[in-house]
Amino acid sequence: MSEQQFNLVTDPWIKVIDEKNQEQTVSLNQVFEKATQYQRLAGEMRSQDLAILRFLLAILTTVYSRYDAYDQPYHWLQIDDKTMCPVSFDDDSFSEDEQQIKDELLSTWKILYQSKQFSQAVIMYLNNHQDKFDLLNKDNPFYQVTKEQYDDLVPTNKSVEKGKGTVAVKQINRTISESNNKPDIFSPNSPAHKNDISLDSLARWLITYQNFTAVTDKTKVKSEDKFSVSRGWLYGLNPVFAVGKNLFDTLMLNMILVPQKELFDDDLINQEPVWEVSVNEYVHFRKNNQFPTNLAQLYTVWSRIIHIEWDGERPIIFSAGLPKLDNQDAFLEPMTTWKPGKKGEGAKPNLRWLNSLGKAMWRNFGQYVAISNNDDLEPGIVTWLKLLKHNKFIRLNDKIHLMTVGLINDGNATSQSPAAEFYDDMQINADVLFDDNSLQRNYWPRRIEDTIELTEKVGAYVWHFANNAGKLRGVADAGSFANRISAEFYNQLNRPFNEWLSQLTNHDDRDQQVNEWKRILKQISLGVSDDLMRKATPQEIRGKQNEDGTENNIFVQYRIFKSSLVKALK
Repeated sequence: MSEQQFNLVTDPWIKVIDEKNQEQTVSLNQVFEKATQYQRLAGEMRSQDLAILRFLLAILTTVYSRYDAYDQPYHWLQIDDKTMCPVSFDDDSFSEDEQQIKDELLSTWKILYQSKQFSQAVIMYLNNHQDKFDLLNKDNPFYQVTKEQYDDLVPTNKSVEKGKGTVAVKQINRTISESNNKPDIFSPNSPAHKNDISLDSLARWLITYQNFTAVTDKTKVKSEDKFSVSRGWLYGLNPVFAVGKNLFDTLMLNMILVPQKELFDDDLINQEPVWEVSVNEYVHFRKNNQFPTNLAQLYTVWSRIIHIEWDGERPIIFSAGLPKLDNQDAFLEPMTTWKPGKKGEGAKPNLRWLNSLGKAMWRNFGQYVAISNNDDLEPGIVTWLKLLKHNKFIRLNDKIHLMTVGLINDGNATSQSPAAEFYDDMQINADVLFDDNSLQRNYWPRRIEDTIELTEKVGAYVWHFANNAGKLRGVADAGSFANRISAEFYNQLNRPFNEWLSQLTNHDDRDQQVNEWKRILKQISLGVSDDLMRKATPQEIRGKQNEDGTENNIFVQYRIFKSSLVKALK
C-alpha cells in the first residue's frame, strides 16, 4: 500500500449533501464542525447512511456523557485530560442524585440544540484519539485487528498465512454483495472492477459490513463453547430513527443522553465505543455472551473481527465471526420496533421480510407509536422524542419525521445474504404524535390506528373482489392476481395517507378529519374496483352458477364489494 495513513478524523470519507444539493466528501472534523451546512448523509446506500449515522452518534454520546455543553466535565466523574476518558465515577451521585444527573444531561442537550452547533469537546476528543481512527495504522487500524491479533484469535489452520477465511471487496460492498459462487449480473461495477475500492469507500463499507453481515463466513474466533455466528446487529432490526431539517438536527434528535428503557446507573452513562476497548477485552466480552451496557458500545458493535492485508492497492480482507448477541428484551436499542414474545419469552425486535417489502411505514403505525399510554414496546427513540417534547425542547407544532431503512435478507438461514433494501418515512406533528389527551375517543394515536385498521379492512375487501374476479376470469393463480391489484391499491393510498397524517393537529375535530380520510379511501377503492369492472372479460360478465343455483358474475361480486365498502365506511 503506497499510502501510510488514512485518518478518518482529518481525511474526507463521509459523503453528504450540502445546502446547494451538491455531494461532498468530508472528514469527521468537518462533519461535526459544519453539520448545519449539510442536509443529510449521502453514501452509496440508505442503509449505509444509517450505519454511519449510528457511528457518529457513538462519538457524540461518548463526548456529551462526559462533558457538558460548555466543555466542562460533569461533577459525578473524574476525567483523564489527555484521553478524555473517565477515570472514576461517583457511585453516591448515581444512587442519590439520579434526577440531578438526568437534568444536567438534558440541559447539555438543550443548550447544544439551541446553539445549533457542537462544542469544541467533540473535535478535541477526535484529535486526541486520531490514532484510533487511522484506517492504515499498523498497531491499531480502525475497525480492524493486526495480523498477530487475528492469528491469536482464530484456529491455527485459519491464520493469515494460510490464506483462508477471506471475504472479497465485492462481498462487503452491499451494492454488489456477490460471493465467489454466485455472480451478481446486475452489479454497478464491471466484473474486472468489482473488487476495486478507494480508501474512503472502504471506511464506509467496513462500518456498514459490521452492521449488515450475512452468515456465510466459515471462520470463527476460537472458543471453548460452540456458538452461532453473529449477523450484523442492524440486520436483525426493523430500524426507526428521527430525521431533522439538516444533519445537525438529525444528529441531535437521535442523540439519546438519557436512555428511557434501561435501569439508570453508571454503566448506562459510561460510554465505551469499540475503539476505547482493547481487542482481546472486546472479544472476551463477546465470547461471554455479554450484551452492550451503553449506547456507544451498541452503536459500534462488531459482528466480525477483520484484518486487512494489502496486495498493492487492493485489500485482502480476513474475517472471523463473533458470537451473536441475544436480542431478547434488549431495550437499550432505541432504533427498532418490537414484537411481544411468546408465552414465557421476552420481546424481540421486529424483522422485515421479502413478503413485507411493499408494506408502507404508516400501515404499521401502532408499532412505531404507543397507542396506549403504558405501551412498553414503543421504540426507544420515540420515547426519547416524547421526553424532549415534555420538556418543551421540541415545539408542539414541530413536525416529527420518522424514517425506516435497512436491508432484507434472502430468507435462507445458512446465508442470509442481502436481497433488497427498504426505505420509507412518515411525518406527523409533535402535538399529535405525543397527544396528552386521556380520553380514548380524542386520543389522536388511537384514532389514527383505528383509521389504519379500517383502511386495512377495506383493503381486504378490495383483495377479495379482485380474487373473485380472477377466478371468474379463469386466471391460473387468482391469489397472485389479487395481490397485484392490492399492491396497486396501497400504492395509490400511500401518498394521500401520508399527506393526511402530516397535516393533522391537536386542534382538529377528530371525526371531521377521520371522515375526510374515509372520503379519500372510498374514492380510491371505488377507482380500483371500477377499473376491474371496465377490464372485465366476457367470461367474467357471463359468470357461472353457484351450487345453490344463484348467479355469480362480476356484477354480483361488484355489488357485494360495494355493499361491504359502504357498510365499513358508514
